[in-house]
Amino acid sequence: MVLSYFNKINAYTSPDVIHAVAKYDVSHEQREVFFFREGTIVAWNISEFECENILEFLKKYEQNRYMECIVKSESEVMCYSYADHGKKNHIKDGNIILALNATNLDKYTFSNAMAQSVKLGIWEASLDHYIDSIAFVTEDLKSGRGLRMNEHEVLRKQGELFALRHSINLSSDLLDTPDFYWERDDLERLYQETCSYFNIAKRTRVINEKLNHCVELVGILAMRLSDRHHIRLEWMIIILIMVEVVFEILHYINRYFS
Repeated sequence: MVLSYFNKINAYTSPDVIHAVAKYDVSHEQREVFFFREGTIVAWNISEFECENILEFLKKYEQNRYMECIVKSESEVMCYSYADHGKKNHIKDGNIILALNATNLDKYTFSNAMAQSVKLGIWEASLDHYIDSIAFVTEDLKSGRGLRMNEHEVLRKQGELFALRHSINLSSDLLDTPDFYWERDDLERLYQETCSYFNIAKRTRVINEKLNHCVELVGILAMRLSDRHHIRLEWMIIILIMVEVVFEILHYINRYFS
């Protein structure tokens, strides 16, 4: 099912978000989807079957797609209901409680925090996969075996690592509250409460610690490759000097006996 009506809400949120509302209602409550530029979607009052159809429709527009197993394992599902009269939006026992007068901005705030959690989960899974791919290096260093990676492979691993680090710390809002909430105290409180529920701050610190260890390990690999390259150059110079000495000796002997 492709939603037939799209309503951009970047006028009061962000150009990185599209808010889509189903044109036809199948219940007393409208069906809504928030599309985030990073690739996360958050659906409200949408069945699992409809969500799968939306994801299938979006595949033709994807770039740098993650593995299907990671996408499914890192998805989040939360139930929501409406609060009693006079109560505010909040999270209780893992469920979203919406105020009776909840607006699209309230749903956007919940959706934004959920999208951050899913995005962070994808990066956590990507980092775990990266760590598994270089696990043999620590065993080789521990046992004193030679390096089994060439310069190109180490450089590629460095690129993967710094790309992930850039995404987490520079291209996302994981380290700080987005500017949108600074002048909206109620929404900022709601955003921080939802982020706290998903332990985003703690998870971000943990993933950065893991990244730092990986950077040190890859740095050691690069240094060993550099040392090996320097040793090779030194041996080449020594061999060239020896060849030159041999030619000089032969030249001297040739002159002496001629």
